[in-house]
Amino acid sequence: MDDPARLKLIILTRNPPDAFPSSAAFDLINETLAANPKEREAAIKAAQGIFAFTLTNEAGATESWYLDFKKDGVACKSAAPDGGKADVTLVLSEQDFAGLVAGTANAQRLFMGGKLKIRGNAMKAMKIEPILSKAKANTGVKAKL
Repeated sequence: MDDPARLKLIILTRNPPDAFPSSAAFDLINETLAANPKEREAAIKAAQGIFAFTLTNEAGATESWYLDFKKDGVACKSAAPDGGKADVTLVLSEQDFAGLVAGTANAQRLFMGGKLKIRGNAMKAMKIEPILSKAKANTGVKAKL
């Protein structure tokens, strides 16, 4: 069952309120990938890319994280791996990202409304939704991206 309140509780429990509370979602993704090597390999095979997320908080500060599904199958706090470049970068507010992860926001609507900007290979961006959905299976929340 999809439960956005449950994901919010998990995020706040793992990462007390800070400038970017949704950073805990990347921790959850990392833990899920590390716990299941077969799924990590399947995600790498399916996505074949590096997906960056640049989030802006309410104070206007920005932070970046990336999901490396080209080589390692990890989530890290940075715009891209050392010496690497993201295939696609999704730029949005921290609040909208939290909505995507919790399943209360829709990426298409955010994009059409100008709240989500895609830099790089937009076709690659579509490959991330099934991966985030699987990663969120542990929380019972389906990502809509």
